[in-house]
Amino acid sequence: MDITEAIEYINQTAWQGSRLGLERMEILLGLIWNPERKLKYIHIAGTNGKGSTAAMLASVLTEAGYKTGLYTSPYIQCFNERIQINGINIPDDKIIEAVEHIRGFVDQMEDKPTEFELITVIAFLYFYQCQCDIVVLEVGMGGRLDSTNIIPVPEVAVITAIDLDHTRELGNTVEKIAGEKAGIIKNGCDVVLYQQRQSVFEVIESVCSDKSARLHPVDFNYIEIICSDLNGQCLNFEDFHDIKISLLGEYQQKNTAVALKTLEILIKKGWNFTVRGIKEGMKKAKWPGRFEVLTRKPYFIVDGAHNPNGVRAMADNINAYFKDRKIIFLVGVLKDKDYEAMMRLIMPYGSKFIVVQPENSRALSQGELADYLRNNSNADVSEADNVETGIKTALNLAREDEVIIAFGSLYMVGSIRNFFLQD
Repeated sequence: MDITEAIEYINQTAWQGSRLGLERMEILLGLIWNPERKLKYIHIAGTNGKGSTAAMLASVLTEAGYKTGLYTSPYIQCFNERIQINGINIPDDKIIEAVEHIRGFVDQMEDKPTEFELITVIAFLYFYQCQCDIVVLEVGMGGRLDSTNIIPVPEVAVITAIDLDHTRELGNTVEKIAGEKAGIIKNGCDVVLYQQRQSVFEVIESVCSDKSARLHPVDFNYIEIICSDLNGQCLNFEDFHDIKISLLGEYQQKNTAVALKTLEILIKKGWNFTVRGIKEGMKKAKWPGRFEVLTRKPYFIVDGAHNPNGVRAMADNINAYFKDRKIIFLVGVLKDKDYEAMMRLIMPYGSKFIVVQPENSRALSQGELADYLRNNSNADVSEADNVETGIKTALNLAREDEVIIAFGSLYMVGSIRNFFLQD
């Protein structure tokens, strides 16, 4: 078996999509002696900010000398980046080895695991075999029935910003979605909570009470910004001072506060960090495709914003960094997202829109999105056959003082980054 065959095997059930529930995970992990039970975790759920928060925590833990697993989704550049130890992607041969190990057990199962479940099992196996000290584990969707929720009580459960997304699977109100995210809260665990609207806070608080879990809400009033520009940010939060991050935007200031509150709890539990190590780890944290500057003349920025809350945060960044500048948007979306709300939020900022179709079976055609924009905005709207053509069109249209921002789907981020970083 080579790596192509291994990934084809993992992807063979992708057509079935997500099927929430833990029964298949219980069966398969039981057949391979439950590696997930032998690890320690920080478990992270939320609509937005999960990946950035996970990256910060993994970076600080690695800097502190802990062998740190990181599990995230979806991937941006290559499949292997979903599973990392100390910032290094899982090697091809370890993926092949894991697939060969579990394949016989999977083939025995009547109800076959989903693609995401297989990847999660491979991650658990790899982290266990490599004897990770701790794993930073990002939920795939929701929380309660997500395949990552098979784990024992984590060191900390973290819930980041909650908004409407995956409404078909998780519920059509933020309170219902909060209830699903709160499913990662286990009896007696510590819970760090991003500052939420009151109705969401009450849902999480109620679950914590039922589970005798200790709730640690993050109060953003304690964030003090020292500086914030396109080169990075520096802030104080509670007892943490002069924390520098390369990630841009106000929401990354908030994600930083969530990460620091989580570290505070780990310190109380006996995990060892130095002030220098925390500062270095936060400074080194990278999370590609989140308001990431790829070129500066003209500015070309790629942002993975793919739901209304993400677009709202992106609009805040435009106001902070590019107020009164003309913006050219390169945009493509998935049809199961609330793209009309996304466009309504961003249309006032756009002088031109170039519309593409992301490479995904759930993508909305560029024609449908272009028609919506033409009917609802005064901007110039054009269509491109693919992402690369869209990039070249945007660069040809942009003057040096204009700004190009690509957004709408994480599935476009990899090909956009490849275009600029391939050299």
